[in-house]
Amino acid sequence: MIELKGEKVVLRALEPEDLDFLYLLENDTRFWEVSGTQQPYSRHVLKQYLENAHRDIYEVKQMRMAIIGPDGDLIGLIDLFDFDPKNLRVGLGLVVRAEEDRNKGFGAEAIELIVAFAFKSLNVRQVYAHILEDNLASMRLFEKSGFIRTATKKDWIRWQGEFRDQHLYQKINPSCT
Repeated sequence: MIELKGEKVVLRALEPEDLDFLYLLENDTRFWEVSGTQQPYSRHVLKQYLENAHRDIYEVKQMRMAIIGPDGDLIGLIDLFDFDPKNLRVGLGLVVRAEEDRNKGFGAEAIELIVAFAFKSLNVRQVYAHILEDNLASMRLFEKSGFIRTATKKDWIRWQGEFRDQHLYQKINPSCT
């Protein structure tokens, strides 16, 4: 399985021992708005997910990796999703769970590593991300990582009875034609 190493973080495949972290993250209602989650996940369901997380991105069209911080602890997850080998594109999602692990360059380096992997190993032309209108920190992070806001989907996400805009950010691989 792939392991991507940077100066601050390592991206690695999910392991069975990640169950507790995954359980806390997936059941943290602060993230439900962006993940589309509408009900809690059981440990049993997440254990089954981990047992199948090794499946090939060409088969399941997604890949989730653990973000390991400098102290060796799991601090977040980074996902490639909706992999489309015909149109050479893939979506990117990122979450760093704890506030104390944010704004330290971990997310930026994780994005850099996974985008380089997507461009080189998956040979995609573009990587894209969906970011809610009020998530200014994510917008700054993705812009700093070379993504450009190319569209706004008006009233795209309904959360707690209100509609919110969602921005589309894209990064194009200049060497892919």
